[in-house]
Amino acid sequence: MNRDSVKEPLFRKVNTKARGVHHNFGGDFKYSRNKKRETPEQIQGKMYGKKERGLDYTPLFRFLLSKVGVEWDSVFSEAKSRLDKTEPIFWIVALDENEKEEYIRIGESTYFSGLYVDKDGILQLTNPTLKPTDLTPLCNCCTHTLNGVIFGKEKST
Repeated sequence: MNRDSVKEPLFRKVNTKARGVHHNFGGDFKYSRNKKRETPEQIQGKMYGKKERGLDYTPLFRFLLSKVGVEWDSVFSEAKSRLDKTEPIFWIVALDENEKEEYIRIGESTYFSGLYVDKDGILQLTNPTLKPTDLTPLCNCCTHTLNGVIFGKEKST
C-alpha cells in the first residue's frame, strides 16, 4: 500500500499535559478492586479503565460538514474506515427526521451545525442559514465557536 493513499484518522488525542484539560481520571478501577469475586483485571494486575478519554473528534465533524450535498452511503463508509468507532458520527448526523437539531454542543463551548440524511440519501444541513451571530454564549469567560468560527466575544483592538 502506498503511503500517500493512506488517509489520516478523523480523530486525534487531546493534549493531556496542557493546563486545564480534564478527562475525569480515576474511579474506574477502585470499584472493582475490593470485590468478593476476583475479576480478570485483578488477577492480571491491570488497571485498564472502562472509559475512553482524551479523544477529540473535531476532524470528523469538519469532514462531515465538508461533505454536505454528497451521498450519505459514500460519506459514511469513508468516515467509518477512518474512525475507531462509529458512534461519534451520529452525535452530529441524524438519520431520522424527528431527531435532527439545528446545532450540537460538543464540550463546554464548541458548537457544530446539525446534519441529517434526507429521503434521497443525501447529507444535508439542518439549518443552512445558521450563523455564529445567531447563537449567544453561555458565559463571557470562554471562547465559543460554531463550526470553528468564534462568536460572542468582542474583538479588542
